[in-house]
Amino acid sequence: MKVLVIGYVWPEPKSSAAGSHILSIMHAFRNQGWQVEFASAAQKTQHMFDLESGGFSSAEITLNCDSFNDYIQQLNPDIVMFDRFMIEEQFGWRVDAFCPNALKILDTEDLQSVRNARHLAHKANRKIQAEDWSSDLAKREIAAILRCDLSLIISDFEMQLLIKQYKLDEALLHHLPFMLEPNKLETNPDYQSRQHFVTIGNFRHAPNWDSVLYLQQLWPHIRKRLPQAELHIYGSYPPPKATALTNPKQGFLVKGWCDDAYKVIKSARVLLSPLRFGAGIKGKFLDAMACETPSLTTDIGIEGMFNEAHWPGLVANSDESIISSAVELYQNESLWHEKSSLCHPSIKAKFDQSTLSSELLARIELIQSQLSQHRLNNFIGAMLKHHSHASTKYMSQWITEKNKKN
Repeated sequence: MKVLVIGYVWPEPKSSAAGSHILSIMHAFRNQGWQVEFASAAQKTQHMFDLESGGFSSAEITLNCDSFNDYIQQLNPDIVMFDRFMIEEQFGWRVDAFCPNALKILDTEDLQSVRNARHLAHKANRKIQAEDWSSDLAKREIAAILRCDLSLIISDFEMQLLIKQYKLDEALLHHLPFMLEPNKLETNPDYQSRQHFVTIGNFRHAPNWDSVLYLQQLWPHIRKRLPQAELHIYGSYPPPKATALTNPKQGFLVKGWCDDAYKVIKSARVLLSPLRFGAGIKGKFLDAMACETPSLTTDIGIEGMFNEAHWPGLVANSDESIISSAVELYQNESLWHEKSSLCHPSIKAKFDQSTLSSELLARIELIQSQLSQHRLNNFIGAMLKHHSHASTKYMSQWITEKNKKN
């Protein structure tokens, strides 16, 4: 089996949970004995994963260029996986035209239309409204899902939204959360040797940046009750406006890049991340569970993972409840141990790599064995290919010709 993964960016597992997620899927394919090639039109970065060392080949491709047609014909993959819906928009029609028998998979990472709708509602200081689910972004994202043979959905909340709100056929969807290896987890439930709060997240990701700004408001109140505690803020791509927030007197320390997330989370007593909007599931909380570090977050933070009663930490949504819960989780040793003890069992229950990868591979092989009928059953997807791909195709061809003249 030959698999082509087309990425929005080159994978950076130390920069984002999305980078770790796409690599875990690629490793599952490789462990099955499949050949896996990763291609992207993005610029390479110094932080990208060494694909060759992971057993993957790679290729640089170009947007709106007919060279991709020759490339995919020559590669002739059995499976093409798009990393995010915008990549399906760019390359889906070319895959259909020049490699029509390839199984098309969309790795959504999270539903960007959900994140965007919540962001807009948050900025307007209002709740989500019915019309928010019908945005232009949602229409594009749902159309991409319908044009593919299978879409990987990271959150069970998003699975239900797609089925109930958008009436999508479950045959087109597969729930695939982050995958971890429970047998590689190390035990480290030492309350006394740990100190300080930590938060971590890519600064280019709007929910993370908003959370840092929110923490700047809340932290003085936490610090007043815990005068020796510090908040260490890590994340990739910190802009100057983020590092400028550092306040040593208050113990509010923006550290920026982190080479080893586990190392800093293991040394902290609490992971503090009061997210006010977002989508999918959040890798930082799985990292905290792996390190047996209790987390304090919001309803948005725990969405798609566990309910409040089973959360390996505390859940709070108002300013005062976040402040008081942070103090309680930090200084109450028995509560801390109670929540820490939930971390590893939580991973084993819901994020076991062996179980999840086996289910994914079985699903792919089932669809491949009946691909023609599977596509016949998806009439709306076929209709969208006919209309949407036509417009995308001709726009791309126009850009291609324009670029030739320049």
